[in-house]
Amino acid sequence: MAKTTRKSRKEAEAKAAEQAAAADIDAAGIKLVQPDRSAPQGKTLLDFAGEQNLFQQADARQRQLNKEKTGEPDSDDESDDGEGDEEEEEPSISPFAERILDTILWCVSLAMLHFTLDVLVQNQYAVEIEWHVVIKRSLQALGVFCLIFYNLHRHPSDPRLLPGLPTRYQDPLRQMLFFVTSTVTGCYLIHITNEYSYIAVLKQAPPIGCLWIWAVIELNLAWAVPSLAIAGGYMKYMGYKI
Repeated sequence: MAKTTRKSRKEAEAKAAEQAAAADIDAAGIKLVQPDRSAPQGKTLLDFAGEQNLFQQADARQRQLNKEKTGEPDSDDESDDGEGDEEEEEPSISPFAERILDTILWCVSLAMLHFTLDVLVQNQYAVEIEWHVVIKRSLQALGVFCLIFYNLHRHPSDPRLLPGLPTRYQDPLRQMLFFVTSTVTGCYLIHITNEYSYIAVLKQAPPIGCLWIWAVIELNLAWAVPSLAIAGGYMKYMGYKI
């Protein structure tokens, strides 16, 4: 039994040696040549993928997944396709037209606020509302608001408030102006509602209230909070009520 095992092992070793020798002979017969580095003659998989816009679809899908994962809008809205058609840019309006539209939008909102305050004040004093008079006063207020808003509001196209003043002083000057306006109008509105007759309140409260609200909106938080604190302190010091 032991002799048979040794014999089988020797035969296996001899067979393996013969196979190795044959492999050496075959390898020695292969010629060493450089690989073919010439460009492919037909279309490749990359060409087919480019024709089907697969890369763009994959990028769009990845951006969508990132957006859903983070819950934030994708900041990379530019297309990475160098060979694709460029997207047509939307026509932009001139800075002057943008300033006019901005003024109209704001002032119409302020006129609507004036209309609302006018109606509320008349209801407070149980006065019969004359709608044509209310509308007339709101339209008059609209014209005044357009004039002062166009000149005082900070527009991106022309942030200057005072021509000739250095740029670094423009915003502080504007903030100081609105701070004074908000403080004065707020204290004055509190004063007239507590001291003046209802006729004076009917005429003055709506426009003064609109100016106060607009001035506070124009202020930065660091300026708006002290302005409102001054108005509140004035009301408490004088013993007034809202």
